[in-house]
Amino acid sequence: MAASAAIPQFPHDFLWGVSTSAHQIEGAVDERGASVWDAFTAVPGHVKDGTTAAVACDHYHRYREDVALIRELGVDAYRFSVSWPRVLPGGTGEVSAAGLDFYDRLVDELCAAGVRPVPTLFHWDTPLALAEQGGWLRRDTAERFAEYAAVVAARIGDRAKKWITLNEPAEHTLLGHALGQHAPGEQLMFDALPVAHHQLLAHGLAVRALRAAGVTDIGIANSHGPTWPASSSAEDTEAADFYDVLLNRLFADPLILGRYPDGIGELMPGDDIEADLKVIAEPVDWYGINFYQPTKVGAPLPAAAATEFSGLTLPPELPFAPRELDGYPVTDFGWPVVPESLTELLTGFRDRYGDRLPPLVITENGCSYEGIDDQRRIDYLDGHLRALHRALEAGVDVRGYFVWSLLDNFEWAEGYKQRFGLVHVDYTTLARTPKASYAWLREALRAQRAHQAPQA
Repeated sequence: MAASAAIPQFPHDFLWGVSTSAHQIEGAVDERGASVWDAFTAVPGHVKDGTTAAVACDHYHRYREDVALIRELGVDAYRFSVSWPRVLPGGTGEVSAAGLDFYDRLVDELCAAGVRPVPTLFHWDTPLALAEQGGWLRRDTAERFAEYAAVVAARIGDRAKKWITLNEPAEHTLLGHALGQHAPGEQLMFDALPVAHHQLLAHGLAVRALRAAGVTDIGIANSHGPTWPASSSAEDTEAADFYDVLLNRLFADPLILGRYPDGIGELMPGDDIEADLKVIAEPVDWYGINFYQPTKVGAPLPAAAATEFSGLTLPPELPFAPRELDGYPVTDFGWPVVPESLTELLTGFRDRYGDRLPPLVITENGCSYEGIDDQRRIDYLDGHLRALHRALEAGVDVRGYFVWSLLDNFEWAEGYKQRFGLVHVDYTTLARTPKASYAWLREALRAQRAHQAPQA
């Protein structure tokens, strides 16, 4: 059904924003250190259309134009990521003055436009120099990350007040290190669990480093979605529970509760997991959720062959098998559109974690559709904002919503095929063209504020 009526009224202090990430939009690859994604995309076959992010949207040189688009859109905040190898080309040691200068200019431009800067410190672009020394399989990388956090905070922390440590450590662990379909391309399966632990430890150490630098508004952006058993059978339910632990609780439980799910802690590296968990559970001011879809999961299928699911190739030896979710429209990525599952996820978080749950922020939500007259994206956003509002009505403390993404961009292993942007990017000319969804969101936000304005 097409969006028609105005979206429901959100609280007056609700934070509206858009999100991007450095590797996906910045380009200017020769003006920074190398990342694992540079090495990964250089290998033929790793990216479906054979492209790289060497130029991407050229945001590094066109950031003023992009900030003007954000200002005109009328959102409160812009969530961007800082490229670790742009700031510290070797991952540690010498700081790039030019790299820090870029983020300094970007933050100044945002502040001048009346847009709140929300930096994310890590969105998967590990410096190649660190990766070649073991990367996230080494505990030392967590300590290097905290040092990097301190460097960035010292430069822009006087103006950037709301920070995110890591983006989607689950995907970086599973897709990059377990299945090998993202950088760095490791196929370690369950031997990738140390990557999860070291990212979580890096988060806790970075929270401490940010606090020491005077930052007082800190969160993390984890991806979550409801897991639905393929049937009520014991086999399907057990498989769905296992999947839910890996994708949801493996990262949320230690951050919120200070403990791993049963059976996971003993698999993690280190001599004193309890001491590490105290660092991991360093209190945050809010908890970010990236939401796209629910997943139907059943027991492994009898056919001993790899299966295709949501753009991924899954090996047959996994103890679960995601299934197609029939009966719902899908995006151009093939992801099911189920807005009501966002309400389910948020109320489920409240029920699971109770008074231990920090305030929530939707740090990503969006969809891939072709075209500038993108009515399907409008319908998607409309439906998910209504679902989010129902969660607020049910008593869930949600403080903000960020659309993924401001711009069409380099979509990791998909290359440039999938378009998530509110703004179309012509990758030949780099011209930006706001889509119909951009205009729709701008008007929706104007209506929100008109309703909140005091009446004469």
